[in-house]
Amino acid sequence: MSSAGQEQRSGRSQRSLRIQRPGRAQRSGPAPDAARRNALLAGTGVLVAAWVVAAAGYGVTGHMAAHMGSVAVAAPLIAYGLAGTHAGPATRWPLAVAALPMSLLELLVVWGWHLPAARALAAGSDAGLLLEQAMFFSAGLLLWSACLGTRNAGSQARRAAGVVALLLTTMHMTLLGVLITLAPRTLFGTSGFTCLGVSLSPLMDQQLGGVVMLLAGAGSYLLGGLALLSRLLRNDGATPVRQWS
Repeated sequence: MSSAGQEQRSGRSQRSLRIQRPGRAQRSGPAPDAARRNALLAGTGVLVAAWVVAAAGYGVTGHMAAHMGSVAVAAPLIAYGLAGTHAGPATRWPLAVAALPMSLLELLVVWGWHLPAARALAAGSDAGLLLEQAMFFSAGLLLWSACLGTRNAGSQARRAAGVVALLLTTMHMTLLGVLITLAPRTLFGTSGFTCLGVSLSPLMDQQLGGVVMLLAGAGSYLLGGLALLSRLLRNDGATPVRQWS
């Protein structure tokens, strides 16, 4: 065979399969173990601080700050730190810990514990408070773990479901925050509280708590969903595309 024939066959094979942006496919990879350890330590610290605030008796505002610290800050950090390990819920139970069912579970937990009777139980007893905070964190951890996936198995389908789940959670967190903020009367048995010389009436305490949920809760889930969507789109752009001549 002549060298001209070999060059002709080589040219045809290169035209038959083209890969767009070949360099970007190698850009994403697992984060260093140090980053995951740091996220796990930071999330644990935030969780402890949130539970201290929850037990301090700062009214609805303190309750909301503890709740959001637990599910919107500590849970994603800990889920990221546990991803790919046997302690990660999505790694241990990949079929059960799926994004959309976990989003529904968190909706039921969050809305259930903000019913007036349930809120009174948590505010009136140590056992109720412990159960409430444990369920908040567990539901948040399961959802974030389902969305973030495992260290080596964050498939496109899982990320896409994670985007939908986090955006749905943003919607129901926003709705609950708006209802609490705009309620014309107190929904919970709060007596307000005084902090740093500033006294809040029961209604103002409730309204401030609703604002905390709107800003911290809905914002965290929205940012998480957008981050997953961005990564999903980048990976789609780096996927080899067949173009037949």
